[in-house]
Amino acid sequence: MQTIQPQHSSTEENEIILGTGMGPLKFGATQDEVRALMGEPEEIEESEDDDEFEHQAWNYLEEGYSLYFDREDDYRLSCIETDHPGLRIFGQPIHGKSVDEIQELMRQNGLESTEVERMDTGETRLSYEKEMIDLYFDEDQLQFVNFGVFISDDLEVQWPS
Repeated sequence: MQTIQPQHSSTEENEIILGTGMGPLKFGATQDEVRALMGEPEEIEESEDDDEFEHQAWNYLEEGYSLYFDREDDYRLSCIETDHPGLRIFGQPIHGKSVDEIQELMRQNGLESTEVERMDTGETRLSYEKEMIDLYFDEDQLQFVNFGVFISDDLEVQWPS
């Protein structure tokens, strides 16, 4: 019996689709579906006891992805964090771009940032709260992105269809 290896390179595949996922990784996917697509993670982290949300983080270190599964959502994929150099949004490569360049790209696509915050660690965080995306910059260059499934005003998870 032939085993089919997961296609790691399959994740316009580093295209962030707000509220939906990235490439073939869709929010709402089960852990089994993610495993079939991505293979086994290099490490799995459990949330700390004092964390507000119980979750697992699956880390694909080589590819530069951390995938988050919340217990409250039956451990379905709800958030992705990535520093992949091929990262794209709205069809544009974004890794290494400046805060101004990202804000302009988002503005061209109808999005206004809700917050720009200088972190204690020296990074800058650009947040689009309604769109559930945070972009992190070091020395004014985009380093990594954290984005998740949309949440309605009454805090209901909006799984993509």
